[in-house]
Amino acid sequence: MVKLTDVAAKAGCSVTTVSRVINNYGYISQKTRKKVHEAMKELNYQPNSVARSLQGKKTKLIGLIFPDVSNPFFGELVSKIEDRLFKHGYKTILCNAGNDKEKERTYLQMLMANQVDGIIAGAHNLGIEEYQRTGLPIVSFDRKLSDNIPIVSADNFKGGSLATQELYNHGARHIYFVGNPTLDGHPTQKRLLGYKETIKELKLTEHIHPVIFNETLALKEMAIRDLLENHKVDGIVASDDLTALLILNISHDLGIHIPEDLKIIGFDGSKVVRDFEPRLSTIVQPIPSIAQLLVKLLEKRIDNPTEELDNYTYYLPVELLKRESSGK
Repeated sequence: MVKLTDVAAKAGCSVTTVSRVINNYGYISQKTRKKVHEAMKELNYQPNSVARSLQGKKTKLIGLIFPDVSNPFFGELVSKIEDRLFKHGYKTILCNAGNDKEKERTYLQMLMANQVDGIIAGAHNLGIEEYQRTGLPIVSFDRKLSDNIPIVSADNFKGGSLATQELYNHGARHIYFVGNPTLDGHPTQKRLLGYKETIKELKLTEHIHPVIFNETLALKEMAIRDLLENHKVDGIVASDDLTALLILNISHDLGIHIPEDLKIIGFDGSKVVRDFEPRLSTIVQPIPSIAQLLVKLLEKRIDNPTEELDNYTYYLPVELLKRESSGK
């Protein structure tokens, strides 16, 4: 954790001067104030009067940073994480970062200022350097933040491969991947890699139709209608269940019969989607196990912050839930 002494050394002044700048007490020249504020910004120092009174004690607070808990998958995962943390004596601060890099950065600074004991980060924004110098125990879900922050993921590659093979086994030969077409290093993009590798092994032609995760519903619907109306497609691997549900609904509007004319498999397998759309075949991520491992690793980092882990990347197995949409 960055300390007051670090800021003082960086600014070239005393700890007392830094304290006076932070608390706006006494006369300090504008030049010195500027140096102190620049040092605080560069070191990512978050002043907090509560922290001084804690004197090294734990707050028993954990920060959760996720994209959007209105998404059934993230909602269920966050609920499982929160429940497990509560049983272990922790309270949570939930931050919906969306797809806004600056929003996530602001939330991260807020969590640091509130002296949380640790953070579980699962938002999709990339390139936030502050994660590498917070000094806090952090565990990541589905995103690489830095080499020394452990990451927990489902086996996205295997899921993409399972879905593609299942569609092929039920007779599909013009199989499309519908989702984000960019291989940007995000762990969920391994779903696309699993699709591509399996298509190659099956000696089929790969087809990737872009439907971006953070686009509006109207744009997603337009892209899916274009695919169904203007392309020869008999099988779809959807990047997530919400996209798969859109495809099911639009197929119904267009008179396309599922699974006779078109076979579909989603990805995530949240309880809400499984309960409310019993037709949808999907790749199920092990949400309870993901939550358990995230909390276990975070507690290990909190208790032993300098201890090296045996492993920094963890892949949990996925399962194919076979239902009507992928073939009878």
